[in-house]
Formats: sequence, C-alpha cells, structure tokens
Amino acid sequence: MSLPPSQPAQPGALPLYLQISELLIRDIAAGRLVDGSRLPPEREMAAQLGIAVGTLRQALKALADKGLLESIQGSGNYIRAKADPASVYALLRIELLSGGGLPTARVLSVDRLPKDPGLPAFGSHPEGHRIRRLRFLSGTVAAVEEIWLDAAHVDRITPDDLSESLYLYYRQKLNLWIGRAEDRVGLGRVPDWAPAEFPVPHGAPLPLITRTTWAQDGRTVEASFTWYDPEKVAYVARLK
Repeated sequence: MSLPPSQPAQPGALPLYLQISELLIRDIAAGRLVDGSRLPPEREMAAQLGIAVGTLRQALKALADKGLLESIQGSGNYIRAKADPASVYALLRIELLSGGGLPTARVLSVDRLPKDPGLPAFGSHPEGHRIRRLRFLSGTVAAVEEIWLDAAHVDRITPDDLSESLYLYYRQKLNLWIGRAEDRVGLGRVPDWAPAEFPVPHGAPLPLITRTTWAQDGRTVEASFTWYDPEKVAYVARLK
C-alpha cells in the first residue's frame, strides 16, 4: 500500500482522503488486504502514507461506511472484504503487476469531433467528445486512453470540467450512471499522440482494450481505447 510520489494537483483531482480510501479498496479487491487483516495503528499508518491523522480517519470512515472496515475499541481497525465494493474505479481493470494501485490521470486533450469509425457503435449522435489521457497507477505511467462520450449528453466539455474519475463526473455533472461495460482485449499500436512520458515508442505493439459502456437505462453512451504497458501493469477481471 503506497501513495504515488507527490505531484502538482491536477484539475478534478479527488480529495486526498478519497484517494486513500480508493487505494485501500483496490488493495482489498486485489487480495493485498484480506478479510480480517488488522491495519497498522492510525498514527503509524498516517506516517507511512505521509498524511495527517485526520485525513486518514476520513478515509477509514469512508471505508467503514461501505462496510469494508470494522473498528474494535482497544484492538484496532480490521478489513471486512466483500464482493463488489462501491468504488468510483469499480470498472477500472488495469492494476500494477503487484496488484492494485491508486488511479490518477492527466488530461491531454478534449475535442468534439465526428466519431472515430474504428470504435464500436455507441450512442445516437454522429459526434462525440474525445478525451485523451495519460493514466497512472500509484505514480507509475500505466496507459494512454482515448475515451469517446456520445455528444447527445452535453454540448461542450473542457479539461477543467473533468474529474479524475470520468464515471464520477458523468454521475455528478451529467446525471449519467454507467451500469455496465464490455471489454475486448487485443493487440494495437501506440498512437502517435502518446506523450513522450509514455515509455513505449509510437507504433510499437501493445495490448489494447476496446470498451463499450451502457447507462443505467440500457443505452450505449461511451466507447474507448486503452493501450497499456504490460511491463508495468496487467488487465485483471475477477469472477464472482
């Protein structure tokens, strides 16, 4: 369990306590924190993470509210693992090779354009909002992403509008809930717009995730491409 190296706050960054709770949720899902395991004392844990004790307590309360943590007076805080923990990153399927990892992202561009014909069919509008991002897991450069949201849902999106969790942005700003997603994993090539920070050169072959998502009412609303670095991360889907 670790936080990424300190970086300038990105527009739309989640509050620090929520970042910590999401990191713990992903560690639980990855099996790095197992049911019944005891967390370190709060002051020790806060020091390990480099945060204030008050911030840690907010994060632990968020876990307890989701039924993932039990506090026993005089004993400590214990993990209570369960299937499908409520998480803003519940549908993010890439993890560090060691498991888990705190997701963050840097927006590279946002444009409204005719839909890319290489994407699966989605939505009703001929145009979409194309969002390109560099994805990190606990500070490690993990993937480049190209996400397309059907333009019927909003006229204009700017980088400053976006949360690091797009699905949280959809819920809070567009009243759009993603109910399910379908991923197809194949082979692609690193796009020529990938930033120099991405460690794999343009045109090199990489695993490619092509995703379609559906809203709570059954409509397809989004499609995306994710090229990920298999030297750093893995695609993981857990069956229940």
